[in-house]
Amino acid sequence: MEQWRYVLTQGLSPAMNMAIDEAILIKHSEGSVPPTVRFYTWEPATLSIGYFQKAEKEIDVAAVERHGLGFVRRPTGGRAVLHDQELTYSVIVSESHPKMPGSVTEAYKVISMGLLHGFQQLGLKAEMVSLATEEEKAKYSSPGSSACFDSPSWYELVVEGKKVAGSAQTRQKGVILQHGSILLDMDVDLLFSLLRFPSERVKQRMVESFRQKAVTINEVRSTPVSLDQAIEAFKQGFASGLDVQLVTQSLTDEEMALAEELVRTRYATREWNFRR
Repeated sequence: MEQWRYVLTQGLSPAMNMAIDEAILIKHSEGSVPPTVRFYTWEPATLSIGYFQKAEKEIDVAAVERHGLGFVRRPTGGRAVLHDQELTYSVIVSESHPKMPGSVTEAYKVISMGLLHGFQQLGLKAEMVSLATEEEKAKYSSPGSSACFDSPSWYELVVEGKKVAGSAQTRQKGVILQHGSILLDMDVDLLFSLLRFPSERVKQRMVESFRQKAVTINEVRSTPVSLDQAIEAFKQGFASGLDVQLVTQSLTDEEMALAEELVRTRYATREWNFRR
């Protein structure tokens, strides 16, 4: 069975988390590191925004600071995500890898099989729903909110009819980077207090829509799942979903040096985070 690298990095800054994902992508494009599955957490809890979002128009930056949260722009698309009571994953693999279909949509589906198997490891009746029609997209989306879990992907991971994971993808240097958020619990009111809306009425409507269409693991489990349990379940899930053996390894010195440079020059800078 093919071996991929598995990396666990917990409690890193928002800038460092994004820098490490990009550093792995670059080093994988150079052939110096293998395909990698990484799990990570954030310190402090962080609001991340998508590459194309307009930070000051869509985000209440003062509220982010008031709550003591981190803030960073991702290199991937999508909308705002509150990284708090959750596990974040990333998968970095060459576009030309035999397991990766040429289509962006189908590659997303293949990688997301790891998520599907992870939820199943936790005893959840998860399924992957194709959003092939506008009707299906509407079922899992509520236009107008800047929250990531309000935005449909090409395939939606669903438990009890509600979205359970939010993912985004970018392709650079012939390499796929897909990362996303696996929610254990979520403070929905906190998330929506960080986003800008034209009125309080619109905000409340979006909150209610969000609650109807998104769910966390511990809302649908009879017994709560700890972070350690989630890490183990999704490690097994990605191994079986991708049909690979995950071998625990550290980041290389070269990756860490590159990540530190990317923190300084990009992810910790105002120019990057507020450039739109």
